Amino acid sequence: MACLSDENWVPLPQIKMIPARLPLAAQLQDEQDEPKPFDFDHFSSAHRLEKVFPVYAMGTPSSDSDSVLPSFIGDSNWADPIWDAVREEAKLEAEKEPILSSFLYASILSHDCLEQALAFVLANRLHSPTLLATQLTDIFCNVMMHDKGIQRSIRLDVQAFKDRDPACLSYCSALLYMKGYHSLQVHRVAHALWGRGRKVLASALQSRVSEVFGVDIHPAAKIGEGILLDHGTGVVIGETAIVENRVSLMHGVTLGGTGKEIGDRHPKIGEGALIGASATILGNIRIGEGAMVVAGSLVLKEVPPHSMVAGTPANVIGHLHEHDPSLTMKHDATKDFFFKM
Repeated sequence: MACLSDENWVPLPQIKMIPARLPLAAQLQDEQDEPKPFDFDHFSSAHRLEKVFPVYAMGTPSSDSDSVLPSFIGDSNWADPIWDAVREEAKLEAEKEPILSSFLYASILSHDCLEQALAFVLANRLHSPTLLATQLTDIFCNVMMHDKGIQRSIRLDVQAFKDRDPACLSYCSALLYMKGYHSLQVHRVAHALWGRGRKVLASALQSRVSEVFGVDIHPAAKIGEGILLDHGTGVVIGETAIVENRVSLMHGVTLGGTGKEIGDRHPKIGEGALIGASATILGNIRIGEGAMVVAGSLVLKEVPPHSMVAGTPANVIGHLHEHDPSLTMKHDATKDFFFKM
């Protein structure tokens, strides 16, 4: 069962849906006689990247990127490999840790697609006495189930977390536990609401995310896909900031303004850039494609593509051999990694 498909994805063996009202123990017993589920661990890396998972998140965008993940809601003939992987991981985790079986069933195994599961997880992380989980679930589902761009982005983002964060052991763990991933997906919903004129609701979601996760992203900020917010804690992204595709942002990063100016006043981060922990980038300046900002730097001027900057204020200290440092996540400044000017 899946929500999405694409001609670049290959169908996977059909996984039997679990009846929604059966206890998890009965579900697992019922499936013992079924064929062995698809083994992602033994699926070749090259085939996984080229045929199954969206290679766009790995830095090799399709020539027809707008059609990488078209939506076929309700069409069971199309496979969603990431959702299938999430379900299989959840089943295995339930077997290993029976105490989590009810949690895993409610969060993942009782749902029909990634959008529904994500909406449930986000709602239960963000609910409050006056903002009920059922209300939040409806908000998230209504937006995600009707927005192909968000459907595409939530999959490319979870792929980015799995590929780039060594602490992310599975797709399931990103979906359930990674607050950087959660913050990013709530922003996507808030951004869609902001664009529809529902600015009060979008701002309420922003405020709640800031309160719960310590991540403050203005709903109007434009964020691409295949994004990693590693840890997420302390990330601040201003109203007119733009973060392009395949960018990795470490904790404590600020994309802010320089004062009380109005209009376009926040940074623009180019594709494949890597922004180190606690880096501060201020003003309407551009960080070039494939650039790296070293941890703790204060950036006040433009950064050329594929260059490394460091210091307070930051200056260019070299150029990178890496095309997209965001994908390799190498933060070192050794001679083997970059060449000096």
